[in-house]
Amino acid sequence: WADVLAELDYRAGQVLDAIDELGLREDTLVIWMSENGPEEAPDWFGTSGYWRGHYFTALEGSLRTPFLVRWPGRIPEGQKSDAIVHITDVMPTLADVAGFDMPADRMIDGVSQLPLLTGRSGESAREGFVVYNGDEMFAYKWRNFKVHFVKLDSMFDAPVRYNFPRVHNLLRDPKELHGISGGNGETGAQNLTWVLPAVTAEVLRFQTSLQEEPPIKLGTPEPYVPSR
Repeated sequence: WADVLAELDYRAGQVLDAIDELGLREDTLVIWMSENGPEEAPDWFGTSGYWRGHYFTALEGSLRTPFLVRWPGRIPEGQKSDAIVHITDVMPTLADVAGFDMPADRMIDGVSQLPLLTGRSGESAREGFVVYNGDEMFAYKWRNFKVHFVKLDSMFDAPVRYNFPRVHNLLRDPKELHGISGGNGETGAQNLTWVLPAVTAEVLRFQTSLQEEPPIKLGTPEPYVPSR
């Protein structure tokens, strides 16, 4: 594992050095990112740091990954942000950078985050995203809240479906150990009555979109032509 990290660091440095040697530093947008959190399997075990959870769960340790961006003269250096950015946002963002429009004949899950990256906006272009494990929706992250529909603390556990969604305030409970309930007092009740309707509306909107345009099936020939 340590050897992999050292190799990855070295190869990334070679790419950055090559960009500089070619005089393309000012004209090159570099993105360093990961699509998921660390593994829990013994041979590849990694740490999720401050967060709880590993790959294959819907916990923050599985979802919160580094997203580093470098574009000298366009993106201010030294910025840090907790804004929500999803992997599906990369393609629309790059299209925005290049001045291209995304296809209008199909649904696009991602949004351009160029205003956030360049500092023209202090907020993300999205408020949340759906969390799937395989073909099942396990959770929905919305603003600083997470609504879990299925309990899975480890990839080695059997999933347990909640009878009632479990809501976490990630600012107060970043490790997702203490769900909000009406029994948590006035604040807990207010969070439930405010968060659940908003998340329910987002989930219904997403499910409706699946009916309007089902996911692309494995093996669909290229170029893909939407059915609608």
